[in-house]
Amino acid sequence: MGLHRHPEHRMDHMEWAPGARYCALVGDFNGWSPTENFAREGHLGHDDYGYWFIILEDKLREGEKPDELYFQQYNYVDDYDKGDSGVSIEEIFNKANDEYWEPGEDEYIKNRFKVPAKLYEQWFGPNGPETIEELDAIPLPDAETRYKAWKEQHKDDPPSNLPPCDVIDKGKEYDIFNVISDPAWLEKIRAKQPPLPYWFETRKGRQAWLKKYTPTIPHESKYRVYFNTPNGPLERVPAWATYVQPGTDGKQPFAIHWEPPPDRAYKWKNTHPKVPKSLRIYECHVGISGSEPKISSFNDFTEKVLPHVKEAGYNAIQLIGVVEHKDYFTVGYRVTNLYAVSSRYGTPDDFKRLVDEAHGLELLVFLDIVHSYSAADEMVGLSLFDGSNDCYFHTGKRGYHKYWGTRMFKYGDHEVLHYLLSNLNWWVVEYQIDGFQFHSLSSMLYTHNGFASFTGDLEEYCNQYVDKDALLYLILANELLHTLHPNIITIAEDATFYPGLCEPTSQGGLGFDYYVNISASEMWSSFLKDVPYDEWSMTKIVSTLMGNKQYAGKMLLYAENHNQSISGGQSFAEIMFGEYKNRSPESPASKESLLMGCALHKMIRMITFTIGGDAYLNFMGNEFGHPNRVEFPMPSNNFSYSLAKRSWDLLANEDVHRNLFSFDKDLMNLDENQRVLSRGLPSIHHVNDTSMVISYTRGPLLFVFNFHPTNAYERYSVGVEEAGEYQIILNTDEKKYGGHGLIKVDQYLQRTINKRVDGLRNCLEVSLPCRTAQVYKLTRILRI
Repeated sequence: MGLHRHPEHRMDHMEWAPGARYCALVGDFNGWSPTENFAREGHLGHDDYGYWFIILEDKLREGEKPDELYFQQYNYVDDYDKGDSGVSIEEIFNKANDEYWEPGEDEYIKNRFKVPAKLYEQWFGPNGPETIEELDAIPLPDAETRYKAWKEQHKDDPPSNLPPCDVIDKGKEYDIFNVISDPAWLEKIRAKQPPLPYWFETRKGRQAWLKKYTPTIPHESKYRVYFNTPNGPLERVPAWATYVQPGTDGKQPFAIHWEPPPDRAYKWKNTHPKVPKSLRIYECHVGISGSEPKISSFNDFTEKVLPHVKEAGYNAIQLIGVVEHKDYFTVGYRVTNLYAVSSRYGTPDDFKRLVDEAHGLELLVFLDIVHSYSAADEMVGLSLFDGSNDCYFHTGKRGYHKYWGTRMFKYGDHEVLHYLLSNLNWWVVEYQIDGFQFHSLSSMLYTHNGFASFTGDLEEYCNQYVDKDALLYLILANELLHTLHPNIITIAEDATFYPGLCEPTSQGGLGFDYYVNISASEMWSSFLKDVPYDEWSMTKIVSTLMGNKQYAGKMLLYAENHNQSISGGQSFAEIMFGEYKNRSPESPASKESLLMGCALHKMIRMITFTIGGDAYLNFMGNEFGHPNRVEFPMPSNNFSYSLAKRSWDLLANEDVHRNLFSFDKDLMNLDENQRVLSRGLPSIHHVNDTSMVISYTRGPLLFVFNFHPTNAYERYSVGVEEAGEYQIILNTDEKKYGGHGLIKVDQYLQRTINKRVDGLRNCLEVSLPCRTAQVYKLTRILRI
C-alpha cells in the first residue's frame, strides 16, 4: 500500500478508497495533472473492493533505448554502483539450465508435447483416432490397463526414455485421468534449489538505471491523491504517506516522497538493546525538549536530551507526539497520518538517527501510539477520505468521540485492521521501535468511550457497550507484534482496567505486557491540591499504588506524567513550590517551606517507584522538579512558546533543582544496583494513618516513610522478618539531596531487636524525621 519503488524501473501506488469513482496521483512531478498518472479500470487498476493501483513508469532519457527484456529489474540500493555486466539474457539462461538440470532431465521441459505425444502413439499406434467419435468407436481396454501394459513392455528401457509420471484413471466421470508423478523423481526435483543467483544476474545497478532513466517521482517531490467522487473531485494526502507537510498556517497539505540516494540515506549503526528486567521509562516530547521558546528538532533532542536521560539512570524513553498531527497544541494525540513522523521536528532520517543513538546508549525507544481515535481533519487526515463517511470510521454518532469530536475507527472492517496492524509493524521495521504504549484504550473499547462509572463489576465489561471488534483488534495487534518481534513490549493505558488486559492471548487475554496505573497520579494530585498535609490517608496511598494485587507485577506506575503538567495542569513541583514564589527567598520561613516541599517531592517519587510493579515512568523535567507547567501555543496565549519548553539551565545551579536531580539519579541507580523493581511485589507490613508511617520490605531491602509534616520519631519500631544488621543505603534527608541531615552517621547501621512487631519476629527501632524516607539493606544475618 502507498507509494513504493518497483524493481522494474517504475513506481507503484496503491490506495483504498471504495467511495471514489476515479483515482489519480497528482504532484509537482506531473504539474498536478489529474489525467496523467491514473488508475486503469479492471485488472491491476481498480477492483471491486475499492483498491486503486497506479503505475508510474520511469522516464527514458533522450537517446536511450528501452530495455531488451520487458521484465528487466534494477537494484536501487545494494550494489548501487553496479552497471550492465554485458552478458546477454540467453547466456544467463543457458548457464542456469546447464547447472540446474542433469543430463536428460530437461528433455520434457524443452519439448512440452513430447510426453503426451509419446503416450498417444504408444496407446493408439501411428494411425490413432483424431476425433472424439473415432475414439469412442475403438473397442479397447480402459486407459489405465493399456498404459500399464505399455509400461510393462518398456520396463527395461533407459529412464530417460520413460516419462517421469504415471497416467491413472480413477473411474470418476468428472475426472478423465490424473497425472501422478514418480515419487523418486518428484523428491529429486523438490530437493533442487531454484537458480535465483542467475536470475539476479539479470538485474542491473543503480548507476545503470540512472544512465537510462530519470525517476518518475524525484526525491522530496510533493504529491497528493486525486479522487472523483459522487460529490465532486477531492484531493487528499494519501493514507499510507510516510512523510507529510500537514498544512499548518493555512498552507495546503501534501505528502513528500522520501527516497534519498543510497549514499545519503541513513545507515543503522546499533542494534536493539537487550530488554531489561525492569523498566525505568523517561517520557519525552521532542517539540518542548529544548530550553528556547521554539519547536525543537529531532537532532536537538538527540544531541542534548539523550545524554541527560542516560546520565539520569533511565533505561528507556517513551516519545509522545512523534506521529504526524496537524495541530501542535493537541500534543500529538489528534493524529492525522499514522505512517509519518512529524515533519515539524525533522525528516524520517533524523528520527532514525534519534532511535539509533538511543540504542547506542542502551536505551529502549517506545512510541505512544494512538489507534483509539483519529483527527477529524479532512484535508490531511482520514475523515471523509474518499468522500464517504464510512471509509475508515463508523457513521453517525458512533463515528465521533462522545466529548472530543475525534473520529472512531471501524475495527470490524478488514481494510481498517490491515491499515492499523500494518502501521504497528511499520514502526518496528522501518524505525526499529522497541515497544508501544496504546493510548486511551477506554475510548475504543466502549461505545460510550469510557465515560461511565465503573465499580469493578464484571457485567460492566461484558454488556452491549463493549466494542467486540476493538477487543479483537487489540488481541490481533499483540499477537502479531509478539509473533513477528518476540522482544517487543506493549503497554496498555486503560482507565477502566479491562479484565485480562495483561493475560496471554492464548488464555483469552488481550496480551499486553504492562498496564498503566492511572489512578496513582490522580491520587497524588488530589492530595496535593485538596487535602491538608496532616490528613493524608496512608491506607489510601498504599491501596492506590498497589492497585490490583493479582496483576501488580505487570503494573507501570508514575507519580506524574505529561497529563499533570500540560495545557492547564500543574506539575507537582509547581503546586508545592508555587506558594513560595512571592515570598522573599532569603527569609528563613521561605527557605524552610521550600525544603519541606522538596522533601515531600522526593518521598512521593520514592514510594511510587519502589512499591509497584516492574515498570516506572517519569515525564521529562519532573525528575528535578521543573517549576513551570507546559502550555502549547494556542489562541488563548497568543501562540506563545514561553511555556512550551524545559528549563534545563536550572541544573547548572547548586540549588533545589540540582539536589532533586541528584536524588532521582540515585533512586534510579538503586534499582540498577539492587534490582528493586524486579524482586517481586513488596511485603507491606506497617501502614499507620495516625503516625503517617508506611513500611514494607522487598527482598533484603526495608523501606520506611514518615509522611507527617511536623511529627518526628526518635525510636520508631518497624517489624522485620530476618534478624541481623540493616544499613541505610538511601536517605531522602541527606544534605546532598537538599535535606537537613538529621540522621547521623552512627545511626545508619541498625541491629534488630528480638521483639515481635507488625506480626514479624523481629523489629528495628529507627529514627524518622518528619517528611523523610529511608531504604535499609540487610547486610548481615544473625542466627539466633
